Amino acid sequence: MPTEVAPAKKPAKMSVWHAFTQPAAWTMFLLGFSSGLPFLLVAGTLAYWLKEKGIELKDITMIASAGMTYAFKFLWAPLLDHWKLPLFCRLGQRRGWLLFAQLGVVAGLIAMAVLTPRELAPFVGATLVVAFFGATQDIAVDAYRIEIAPTSEQGALVATYALGYRIALIVAGAFALILADHMSWQLVYLLLAALMVIPIGTTLWVAEPKVVRHAPRSWGEAMREGVIDPFADFFRRYGWWLALVTLLFILLFKIPEQATIGGVMSPFYRDMGFSKTEIGTVTKIYGIWVGIVGAFVAGAAVARWGAWRVLSVGMVAIGLSNLLFLWLIAHPGNLLVLTLVISGDNFTQGFFGPPTVAFLSSLVNRQHTATQYALLSSLVNLPGKLLGFFAGGIATATGYGSFFVLTVVSVIPATLLFAYLWPRFNRDRPEDESPAREESTG
Repeated sequence: MPTEVAPAKKPAKMSVWHAFTQPAAWTMFLLGFSSGLPFLLVAGTLAYWLKEKGIELKDITMIASAGMTYAFKFLWAPLLDHWKLPLFCRLGQRRGWLLFAQLGVVAGLIAMAVLTPRELAPFVGATLVVAFFGATQDIAVDAYRIEIAPTSEQGALVATYALGYRIALIVAGAFALILADHMSWQLVYLLLAALMVIPIGTTLWVAEPKVVRHAPRSWGEAMREGVIDPFADFFRRYGWWLALVTLLFILLFKIPEQATIGGVMSPFYRDMGFSKTEIGTVTKIYGIWVGIVGAFVAGAAVARWGAWRVLSVGMVAIGLSNLLFLWLIAHPGNLLVLTLVISGDNFTQGFFGPPTVAFLSSLVNRQHTATQYALLSSLVNLPGKLLGFFAGGIATATGYGSFFVLTVVSVIPATLLFAYLWPRFNRDRPEDESPAREESTG
């Protein structure tokens, strides 16, 4: 029997102020911190630790691509929709999986600190554990967000989520880098593992979404509802052609962003002559707050104009912002140039988040929340993660400048697909997809 979602009333038009101050928005702020804390610890921050150990650039980018695990989270997402963890049943479906994932992140971070890169194979294994449980946590958080509010409120939820997420990036990025100038990386990772007590407390505090789920009566029914139907449903609702073109667009439109947030950027900043403290202060403290401003501007814009218009602006801006790094290459070691480049890059990255998540959330059927959103968000990140895996080799072979130019060129196919899809979604998409459409029919 399929999942039954409690019918939600069609929301009245919400002011921007109320959208950002509702309890659900600040719940997402706390869960955003939960998602953001482990992310850099298996990517950019980890790359600094590896570089100090004398590991080659191509190997650094491969190891720091453990975050590619996030791109395959759809493979186990059906479990989060259709199976309760026996030890966490009393917390409910979403909170039970959240707590399980958070405890796994803590265990993995402690293992990384104990093993250190001197034992490289076990260390990489511990890194993959953190990435796996971090990705599992993201599945649960995304499903929770979609289930506690209608599409019309997702822009505000994503903005406050981004605030918590980026504060966590400050902690796992700048705070970790500055501490690493004064203590061992092992102790830094142990301290950050201890900070996961905040996400764990959040999970125990928040309420479970009001979704009624029925356990499958047989193994065949479980496979059909948990694995087959979530994928078939997408094509049923949109038709084969529109669904395939949409999936192709999803694969392509975030490549420029994903290519510049992986392991290649940490060695790049060091090769430009900046110290860890300078990098941490500018990119991980100042830059994060600029990104938060961008996220809130985009969140308000999504509430006002809908996801598609804001997505079009963000997609072009995120591609062009990569050209700013050419300016930094021409002025190595210049702290003012680094600050200006990070200002433009982080604002556009922050701005790009809310319309991206609101767009993907609008495509999801709430009968298969975790599975469908995990699949769509995995497809968004997969090409960029693959490029990030080979980014070190590409940058070494072509130079940093050519690498950044290639990321800008990659936005062209996605822009053409967007121009094709926009009018068709405005005409053909399901009624509850667009905040503006909900309001106009209310």
